[in-house]
Amino acid sequence: MDPTNDPNFTPPSMHLPQPPPVPPSRVPYTPPINRPFVLADLGSAMDAPSPHPLLESRRSSQKSFSRPKLSAKIPMAETDLNSDSSLGSVDEDEPVFICAEDSSGINQELEARPELTNTYFDTEDRNSDFGDESVHKGFNMPTLPRVHSYQIADLEEVPHGVQRQANELHSYQFPDHRFATRMNDPSKHPLVIVACGSFSPITYLHLRMFEMAIDAVREQTKFEVIGGYFSPVSDNYKKRGLASSTHRVRMCELACERTSSWLMVDAWESLQPTYQRTALVLDHFNEEINVKRGGIAGKNGERKAVKIMLLAGGDLIESFGEPDVWADADVHHILGRYGCLIVERTGSDVRSFLLSHDIMYEHRRNVLVIKQLIYNDISSTKIRLFLRRGMSVQYLLPNSVIRYIQEHGLYIHESEPVKQVMSEKMV
Repeated sequence: MDPTNDPNFTPPSMHLPQPPPVPPSRVPYTPPINRPFVLADLGSAMDAPSPHPLLESRRSSQKSFSRPKLSAKIPMAETDLNSDSSLGSVDEDEPVFICAEDSSGINQELEARPELTNTYFDTEDRNSDFGDESVHKGFNMPTLPRVHSYQIADLEEVPHGVQRQANELHSYQFPDHRFATRMNDPSKHPLVIVACGSFSPITYLHLRMFEMAIDAVREQTKFEVIGGYFSPVSDNYKKRGLASSTHRVRMCELACERTSSWLMVDAWESLQPTYQRTALVLDHFNEEINVKRGGIAGKNGERKAVKIMLLAGGDLIESFGEPDVWADADVHHILGRYGCLIVERTGSDVRSFLLSHDIMYEHRRNVLVIKQLIYNDISSTKIRLFLRRGMSVQYLLPNSVIRYIQEHGLYIHESEPVKQVMSEKMV
């Protein structure tokens, strides 16, 4: 969040007293998010692709079996597809990729290697959806959430049953209904992702940022995400186009509960009587998760400290470099004690900024830059502009949020400065 929108904002150069972040002793140590930058410390060839988790060989539990001859090279000509000379034995340590004309060969391979499978189809699925049970007997897919018949309705169109946050601070309770109680992989470190912003309104890009983040964490780090939170800013954040915190929290709740299985909304920041600096918001999550709840239970019942990281767009991070906006102590606290997941925007060069910014470079091991593989430039500012112009916002934000905006007549009769509209911030 841009600190200059605080009605009581004073430039850091004035050295006026500010509420300090929590002392370092209140934030438990967690390892940095990034791997070492020294190539020798990586322990593996740089160009070697990571094996797929479901196909990675497990030498300790693998039983010997007779493996059919599989293709171990890419066919370069039509003859390679028909000639047995193109087939070679597959190295025991390499992941197995199966190509067969029917399912029987796949079933034999998977039955011989049970560690590659997890049960997905149940008896009802086999009989009702596929008919012939023999076709897929033993062919099990990775475990996925099961959709029951009573859940088939368009979930985004059904706003009932959504957990609601308090509208007043005295009745506030920290949301943990989707917070993991135990880790799936005890060898990893627990991580909670927090996104601060106005979310006026929340869009599919805000939701996609979390999905991009969890993909990057899974692929590039030794952390396991156990929860994700939206933290809408309070009404004391003076920005044109900002709907009341009650509406913004409710729209975030509808978006998360109807489209996600792991995201939550925390209303603590939105209920504060004054603007809360981002460093203090992260301190709040540390207090609720690590201090009050003692982190998360490990494999043997011991408690593990949870790493808390800020999820932000590249434009917010670049504001760290604007003079007299962010206090150096806050930037040190955010990056050093917690860390940051940065989603690059179209045309931005976060890595060059990371190299040039002294404080960010100092804490570079605690920063993970996430590149958008499919660029998405949806912004709340553009959504508000479309609504004022009577244009469609379908497929830009969840249907439940669109319905809520229509029912409450939000954003239609407001105006914003042209400069703000053209800035196209993510939040």
